[in-house]
Amino acid sequence: MILSMTGYGKAVIAYKEKKINVELKSLNSKSFDLSARIAPLYREKEMEVRRLLAQKLERGKVDFSLWVEKEATIDATPINAALVENYYKQIKSISSSTGIPEPQDWFTILLRLPDITTKTEIEVLDEEEWEIAQQAINEALEKLIEFRKQEGAALQKKFDEKIDNISTLLKSIEPFEKSRVPKIKEKIIDGLKQIPEVDYDKNRLEQELIYYIEKLDINEEKQRLTNHLKYFKETMQENGHGIGKKLGFIAQEMGREINTTGSKSNQAEMQNIVIKMKDELEQIKEQVLNVL
Repeated sequence: MILSMTGYGKAVIAYKEKKINVELKSLNSKSFDLSARIAPLYREKEMEVRRLLAQKLERGKVDFSLWVEKEATIDATPINAALVENYYKQIKSISSSTGIPEPQDWFTILLRLPDITTKTEIEVLDEEEWEIAQQAINEALEKLIEFRKQEGAALQKKFDEKIDNISTLLKSIEPFEKSRVPKIKEKIIDGLKQIPEVDYDKNRLEQELIYYIEKLDINEEKQRLTNHLKYFKETMQENGHGIGKKLGFIAQEMGREINTTGSKSNQAEMQNIVIKMKDELEQIKEQVLNVL
């Protein structure tokens, strides 16, 4: 079973007055390439998060986001009463000593002064909250992996179709391959007849034709290509690491045999079939880059 490197997963878990959000996106890449955006409260756990993602996702260009939404509360920014009182006494004292009239709207003036509504508490990450955050991360991971499985199943179906198409095209070469020998022989003899007063040894001609036909023989290429097609399908059923890279190597070998077959084809019909096989293979090569 193959997995795609393309995936998406998101999880939201409520904790006290917060909502902990985790979002994961992945695309194809030759290695594991992680871009992480983590809320300040959880940054001390970044290395732990990176290790977990590398272990679970293996390869791909991954975007990871962890952020918090806080519910609005009435006492979110409390007024510093002691500081208000201190400002009030200082202003009255200055007014008394300088003769400057006291303000009419005391609260409007006082609430605009520095640090009156500054929140001084410092958040500390406790084990309970980190466990909730880990649940969100694992849930998002599970959703992304499930997405990869679904995409992998679609890719596998596509690969099966393309491999079967190449196999069918390969078989369609046989009738043209068998008719090549008499056509080549006929063409050479007709050419010789066009030259006046030329006598030739028929036995020598047969020997030369055998040598020529052997050079154009594609039985080995057909056999190797058939083996590669079978091996590609078997590899898709494997579990483990590096299946995408393995499929890429097999596709390269398939291309080698198709190209050799094309170079040995001296009939338009055979060359047209080879072009169709190349087209099917190019589609496989393009999509195999997405396989984990």
